[in-house]
Amino acid sequence: MSIRRLPALMASILMVMGLTLASPAHADNDQCAPPGINSASALPTNLAAAATGPGADKYTTPTVQPLNTVKLDSLGLGTPGVLTVGTLSDAPPSICINSSGQFTGFDNELLRAVADKLGLKINFVGTEFSGLLAQTAARRFDVASSSITTTDARRRTVGFTNGYDFGYFSLVVPSGSPITGFGKLAPGQRIGVVQGTVQEAYVVDTLHLEPVKFPDYATVYASLKTRQIDAWVAPSQQASGTVQPGDPAQIVENTFSLDNFVAWAVAKENRPLIDALNSGLDAVIADGTWARLYSDWVPRALPPGWKPGSKAAPVPQLPDFSAIAAAREKSGDHDHGAVAPKSTLSQLADSFLDWDLYKHAIPVLFKTGLPNTVILTISASIIGLVLGMLLAVAGISRSRWLRWPARVYTDIFRGLPEVVIILLIGLGIGPVVGSLTGNNPYPLGIAALGLMAAAYIGEIFRSGIQSVEAGQLEASRALGFSYTASMRLVVIPQGVRRVLPALMNQFISLLKASSLVYFLGLVASQRELFQVGRDLNAQTGNLSPLVAAGLFYLLLTIPLTHLVNFVDNRLRRGRPPAEEDPVAAVEQEMI
Repeated sequence: MSIRRLPALMASILMVMGLTLASPAHADNDQCAPPGINSASALPTNLAAAATGPGADKYTTPTVQPLNTVKLDSLGLGTPGVLTVGTLSDAPPSICINSSGQFTGFDNELLRAVADKLGLKINFVGTEFSGLLAQTAARRFDVASSSITTTDARRRTVGFTNGYDFGYFSLVVPSGSPITGFGKLAPGQRIGVVQGTVQEAYVVDTLHLEPVKFPDYATVYASLKTRQIDAWVAPSQQASGTVQPGDPAQIVENTFSLDNFVAWAVAKENRPLIDALNSGLDAVIADGTWARLYSDWVPRALPPGWKPGSKAAPVPQLPDFSAIAAAREKSGDHDHGAVAPKSTLSQLADSFLDWDLYKHAIPVLFKTGLPNTVILTISASIIGLVLGMLLAVAGISRSRWLRWPARVYTDIFRGLPEVVIILLIGLGIGPVVGSLTGNNPYPLGIAALGLMAAAYIGEIFRSGIQSVEAGQLEASRALGFSYTASMRLVVIPQGVRRVLPALMNQFISLLKASSLVYFLGLVASQRELFQVGRDLNAQTGNLSPLVAAGLFYLLLTIPLTHLVNFVDNRLRRGRPPAEEDPVAAVEQEMI
């Protein structure tokens, strides 16, 4: 396709998408906003049958040190006076990014109040749960805030504060499912969990079943709604905040988490910070802040015998959530059965074609996601091109001292999964160069992407160089060029020209791989296209923001693909007759 037709093609795509998206769908409610006390829920009806209580608590401290005795200079913070917090962005109402682009949720708002009591500033950084505890143990984060249920296995990696919340497990199934409770789960069923969570351990260790593992809550719920899985074992906060009236899903049963409480994670050896957070937690319980935030964000009845904070902390004074829930049920305000079931096409339209969400998502994608994606990709590409050329030249060198290291490097960086390389560089090199980067993982993400790209680009360059006929080198040497000059001026330019399409494909792959940098932990303003779309997806429970992010990727990759095809054709065929060199034409006429 001619490059002259490209603008018309892109305009046509946008016009078709605009007509398609002009559907009567409406944006979902902001799930990352406090639902308020009117959304209160009572104790799960099966709680007494599921468990007899939280059991013996051997970890909650009897008391805490007085708040006025906490010494801030002894807390071992990465940045003095600033509490750097690793958190997630996709699990409302506990942890999420709101419509203003701020990290919030019950866990984070409570931690913000505790930091205020301690006189600390707070900085939230988004990451993935799979790397959160490891990054906290490595002191990348001072605190991990992610509705983390404490277990003995996790205590081997990090330390925990006293509990500030408890955990129910909810069983969510598609509407009309024959699965009516945890006892109905059986081998052969596709049971979804988020990888690395206590829910995964519950399914494996307690139910003795093999779950289907997902990276985040939004993805597992989307799979449930499309019936790609049979059930989802979820934290109750995420389940109640995610399942909306009219969704083709329902919460059928709850059970109490038997694995202690929900707490903030801290590096195991940083006992002063753990003690300080415990003091701050008791303080916000005593002054009513805990009860206010709990009532706003996650209003549900406490299990018998459980309370937050140390054993000496006062029992928080909470409204009668069971009575509020019963009154709402009686008035019909909570009558989900009155919502008519939707057809499959209507569900797909609501999930993917919500024009209001597109209008909300596109400005955020354009202002935040697009610049970061372009910066990550271009910066990593420059590193990849320079280092890749060096690897290619070393790989064809006659010296084994150059050839073998290049081969080993290529094998390692092509053989390891991209996310493993990013985590190894972020967690391994990050602490070493922290003074140079200001503990900002953004440069490390660029370096990791560039090092990965270099391994692939080096092989592309090597294949292109070796495809040039040996006679080209021999002819240039016969004309008096040195080996180095022959390679630089004759062989390498021809080899690069031959692999331009492969290079562009690698560039496109690198553009999409830029989303993996989020594993290292980024502030909200550093998110790239995919993460912005995923955060809006978690905030609204709708997949339209992810589709909008996909459109941005298309707008970046399609022109690049056609551009490289145009350049490749131009290089192979030369200029068309109409663009013949005028000087050559005049010389021809003179002859």
